Amino acid sequence: MRFKILFILCLFILSCNNEEVGLASTTVNNPGNGDDNNNNDDSDFPDWSSDTHGNDTAPNYTEVFSDENAIRRIDIVFEAENWALILEDMTSLYGAFGQGIGGGPGGGGLGGFAEENPIFTTAEVYYDGLQWYHVGVRFKGNSSLSFSWRNGVWKMSFKLDFDEFEDEFPEISNQRFYGFKQLNLKNNFDDESQLREKIASDIFKESGLPSPRTQFYEVYVDHGSGPIYFGLYTMVEEPDNTLLASQFNNDNGNLYKPDGNGARFTQGSFSPEYFIKQSNELESDWSDVEAVFSALHDSNRTSNPSVWRSGLESVFDVDGFLNYLAVNTVIQNWDTYGRMTHNYYLYGDPENNNALTWIPWDNNESLQFGKMGGSLPLDFSGVGNNWPLIRYLYDDPEYQSIYDNYVSNVINNAFETGYIQSVYSSYASQIEASVVNEQPGYTFLESPADFQIAVSELINHASERASAVSQYLD
Repeated sequence: MRFKILFILCLFILSCNNEEVGLASTTVNNPGNGDDNNNNDDSDFPDWSSDTHGNDTAPNYTEVFSDENAIRRIDIVFEAENWALILEDMTSLYGAFGQGIGGGPGGGGLGGFAEENPIFTTAEVYYDGLQWYHVGVRFKGNSSLSFSWRNGVWKMSFKLDFDEFEDEFPEISNQRFYGFKQLNLKNNFDDESQLREKIASDIFKESGLPSPRTQFYEVYVDHGSGPIYFGLYTMVEEPDNTLLASQFNNDNGNLYKPDGNGARFTQGSFSPEYFIKQSNELESDWSDVEAVFSALHDSNRTSNPSVWRSGLESVFDVDGFLNYLAVNTVIQNWDTYGRMTHNYYLYGDPENNNALTWIPWDNNESLQFGKMGGSLPLDFSGVGNNWPLIRYLYDDPEYQSIYDNYVSNVINNAFETGYIQSVYSSYASQIEASVVNEQPGYTFLESPADFQIAVSELINHASERASAVSQYLD
């Protein structure tokens, strides 16, 4: 009898100990220790704090995008097996690394676009002495990614998603990078000055337009053999709730990333497949986009222009678009609406009756005449009705007058010749060492001299555009 009592007592103690072990294990694996704001004080995540990793604080634009101490360093560390998965996936999409432009599993040709994005894998991210855990990292881009991979250049753009793998690793639930969920590291493809992405974005922002913030970062990648300098990148803010909250009064509207034939806004071409939702994805409602199609192609455009303008302005931020159109055309940017059916976002602003607002995106091809027929002329000669947001608005005398005023504004302010040339020179001095230190296989430059030549071309381009604007306005 005494033995049975002792045996039962031992089982009871052992059961209690097991429950305590389970509780302790749960605590160790949860950086937030039960706090939804993830204020981590766990030894497994010693770098975790609310300000740096949590989602309960406002995005720290000063830390991530401020021009003070302009060149930052960020390290991405992959486990060898994850890097191998990335390479295997890229090979399935684009063919063998360094094979050159041509055929391959992802389809041949100059563009060589793949139908799917590259896969995310986990990596550790290090910045300013701190670590971010199990971060989702993948290569990104279209022609820039295909070109880099097929031509044996490792300097490919990255997308970082700091809680992409929170289902697999619940301990990183709602992990952020100083308040940002996603960030883009763009490789400055086809830009030997490495200035276009940043400066074009700054010009849009200084002209009063919503635009992603940008900053220069040196990127180091370790995939098993120590850190390798992948080159100078431009960090670009992701168009998501963070951008919307900082540049609009209400971030609850529909955000779209248009692409494809319907993104021209030609009559009868609307389909949801051309307007991919980036917010409110579970709501099957594209009425705000459809309203723009309807108002744009209303018969009042030719019979009663004032009624047409009123209807269009109720569903589309026409003034903002004319401002964007003026800035984009003055600085020159061929790789967007008017030549291509991509590289812009639309946001249905709840504070403006859900009227769609234009957000420029992907500016590495700007500040030059460009390819594919080149940038559009200031008077849009040759632009047909297949680009109705340009053709219809510019053909309206009232809207043309507003456009002309914005053309004058940008050439006298954000893109004023002396001012922008000084900006080019200042940034060029800041990034020169980071650019010329890029190594073969991790750069698009054939020689360091290419950098200074490209900066000189930008400076000359500013003078040329001032002359073109003067001629147009006269």
